[in-house]
Amino acid sequence: MPMSWAARFQLRQHLRQSLWAVPLVGTAVGAALAGVDLALDDKITLPDAWTYSASTAGSLLSAVAAAMIGLIGLVVTIGVLVVQMATGTLSPRFMRLWYRDRLQKVVLASFTATFAFSFVLLREVGSGTVPNLGVTLAGLAVIVDLILLLLYLDRFVHALRPVAVAAAMADAGLAIVDEIQHAGTRNQPDTWSPAAGDPVLQVRSRRTGAIQAIAAPSIVEYARAHELVCVLRYAVGDFVNRGGVLFEVHGQAPPDAERHLQGLVALGHERTLEQDPAFAMRIIVDIAIRALSPAVNDPTTATQMINHLGALLAGVGAHDLSGLGMLLDRSGTLRLAVPTRTWDGYLELGLSEIRQYGAASPQVARRLRAMLRNLDATVLPVNQESVRRQIGLLDQAVVRGSHEGYDTELGLEEDRQGLGGASLLLGGRHVLY
Repeated sequence: MPMSWAARFQLRQHLRQSLWAVPLVGTAVGAALAGVDLALDDKITLPDAWTYSASTAGSLLSAVAAAMIGLIGLVVTIGVLVVQMATGTLSPRFMRLWYRDRLQKVVLASFTATFAFSFVLLREVGSGTVPNLGVTLAGLAVIVDLILLLLYLDRFVHALRPVAVAAAMADAGLAIVDEIQHAGTRNQPDTWSPAAGDPVLQVRSRRTGAIQAIAAPSIVEYARAHELVCVLRYAVGDFVNRGGVLFEVHGQAPPDAERHLQGLVALGHERTLEQDPAFAMRIIVDIAIRALSPAVNDPTTATQMINHLGALLAGVGAHDLSGLGMLLDRSGTLRLAVPTRTWDGYLELGLSEIRQYGAASPQVARRLRAMLRNLDATVLPVNQESVRRQIGLLDQAVVRGSHEGYDTELGLEEDRQGLGGASLLLGGRHVLY
């Protein structure tokens, strides 16, 4: 049987997250290049400066091979430290994305390729042949490897700062929102029903896991070909138990409908960013509330998270997210209905925990208020009422907090920097920015 879409998706996820696949390819490439070098070495005349004695070539290649092993160990050590630091100061959810970093895999692949290249040439030196071109290329490869190592260190020193992670998550979330909005989704009230009567088929999950992605275009095409209407009962990111109903199918379902539709929903141990912008928001919120914990007590980091959280919410609020998402075929006929997160759902995810843990901090409360005021001025009119309700909830949280007197008044103001923001004198009073 051919591999299903869900199986192919899981395979791609596994390869993207693995730290061995690309370095393994690098090893094979290095060995292959060594073979090419040996074939060309006798056919190319090199300058005298590029010729070596057998002892010199053996020493150089041995040093290069040993250096590559050491550098691979260094990168692994750095990786362990990164995991410890990111888990302690950022969010464990972020580590799934760190595994995918392309530069890290390129660095490891470059090291393994150089090692394989040098090792194959070293065998030839032992047999009495001196691969002059290969020795020179091995030296140049070491220079390239060192440059890549410096880039690797520079990248992770900067990319693992909380604000850099928040910015990356906000950008990723906005890209997913735009992609979803261009996927042919239509919004209708929650009371919409695809057809009268009960579904002819309930497609149940064969395993337990979080829905990581769905092949919406393939589902729509399959439903069109068989005159079906499919209703997905779980949203992307939801956790499904084995035996849970994934789809309700309306129409005359063919015999292979259950197996085919099961293969169009990818389940995994945890959520991914592929089709789930709320997961990006979850990571930002995790970093913010970790900074607000009594053990850390870092409201400035939480304020920085609110900056990028506001950018992500502004992008989401520019769309109408009410009701069920409906995907139509080319003729305009409904083929797939999926539950979509509402604007209220995104606001609750982004604000509830930060408000709960940060209301007692004037800096956090003031920055939250400034963000909400900005959202009120930029989101669609249909989304403004929910934003104003969040402002009211923030007021209540500040009053219930530990503020007294002047501190309460301070927490009920807005400031785009949290505390100490610039102000403009308007109508005899200062307005903070």
